[in-house]
Amino acid sequence: MANTMVYNATSCQIRFLNSSSPQFPLPKFLSFSSNLSTLSLKSFTLEMDIGKQKNKIIVKASKSDEVDISLSPRVNSLKPSKTVAISDQATALVQAGVPVIRLAAGEPDFDTPSVIAEAGINAIREGYTRYTPNAGTLELRQAICNKLKVENGISYTPDQIVVTNGAKQSITQAVLAVCSPGDEVIIPAPFWVSYPEMARLADATPVILPTSISDYFLLDPKLLESIITEKSRLLILCSPSNPTGSVYPKKLLEEIAQIVAKYPRLLVLSDEIYEHIIYAPATHTSFASLPGMWDRTLTVNGFSKAFAMTGWRLGYLAGPKHFVAACGKIQSQFTSGASSIAQKAAVAALGLGYAGGEAVSTMVKAFRERRDFLVKSFSEMDGVKISEPQGAFYLFIDFSSYYGREAEGFGIIEDSDSLCRYLLDKGQVAVVPGGAFGDDTCIRISYAASLTTLQAAVERIKKALTHLTSHALV
Repeated sequence: MANTMVYNATSCQIRFLNSSSPQFPLPKFLSFSSNLSTLSLKSFTLEMDIGKQKNKIIVKASKSDEVDISLSPRVNSLKPSKTVAISDQATALVQAGVPVIRLAAGEPDFDTPSVIAEAGINAIREGYTRYTPNAGTLELRQAICNKLKVENGISYTPDQIVVTNGAKQSITQAVLAVCSPGDEVIIPAPFWVSYPEMARLADATPVILPTSISDYFLLDPKLLESIITEKSRLLILCSPSNPTGSVYPKKLLEEIAQIVAKYPRLLVLSDEIYEHIIYAPATHTSFASLPGMWDRTLTVNGFSKAFAMTGWRLGYLAGPKHFVAACGKIQSQFTSGASSIAQKAAVAALGLGYAGGEAVSTMVKAFRERRDFLVKSFSEMDGVKISEPQGAFYLFIDFSSYYGREAEGFGIIEDSDSLCRYLLDKGQVAVVPGGAFGDDTCIRISYAASLTTLQAAVERIKKALTHLTSHALV
């Protein structure tokens, strides 16, 4: 049986590929290897007999000072975040003097409430600037347990909580902790751009479950059950949703829970980061509070959205101790504990009262006013489809009726990506293509901006689209 061996000129050794045979010194007849670095050819092949086996030797010549710039296949499989890329591009344009209206990033435009900010400032003044326990301070984890029991109807102990550097880290660590190579992660679309990449980072396979704007972008339980296999390990739910603003009603979550209960290996990651940004009559239900789902659910939340604390970088994960301990193990070798200052501020945030008290309700009231303005404005446009968001601060609008049209000096609008580039170039408004979220018919507009700013953005978008229509190719 023939073995293939590779000889690297810089190592002066030969090794068997796909074989357990040990390496052995370079044969004497290849002792000219020290001069191979001067050769221009990259490799050549030799065949020789060793004992009773015929062996093929691939000799690779390379310069001794040549740097190997290859990357991990895991990294190469990832796509960069489209929202981050567009936000960075818009920021660069603003810094260059271009008056771009930025509606791409999911970041509240409000300042962190003063009580929270003062708690962080006092932490610095009082010297609370050292490392904290890896899973977070006991004070904060106890406050999180109290919040989850009072507001969400789910009970945890501090050792079932891990505090992380943002909710994104919580989700990533959860996926890494429970998924093995080849496992499947079920992700309803439209989805937050990072979910599929997190699955790939864990060598798992993202399985996209499409939803429809006519169904308010809520998953169909029958379709969910039809795609579950023995490889299905994790179902990710986000309610209120980024990017659609959809909120899962309790009845639908109960139907999903009944399906999940049939498959012992299937877990649920419930991303509840937008839970407090919700518009009546919609209400939030934590998936772990449903009968039989506590043992199956990893609940992720944080402080960035509701408390306008994006730069404080603080999130948390709650779940059965076995899973949370695994996430903590990853964190201990990854970042260690979150900022001590941010954790003091988070304790103050949870002390503001039920659902964030008046500080959060004031922000939610403003978000609702903005939502209502945008829904009314875009609903007046021909060919535009909207599912009115019930939470979060995003509008996911179907603009596909404009695809196939042409703009002078720009070209044809082919998809959501080219439409967003057109709106940035010609309208100077930065929004995110729906293709990044798994639905190319739509674009995402963040209304985490003042009403005045949104009014100006709508006028720019309408003007750009009118110009596009007047140059349409029929």
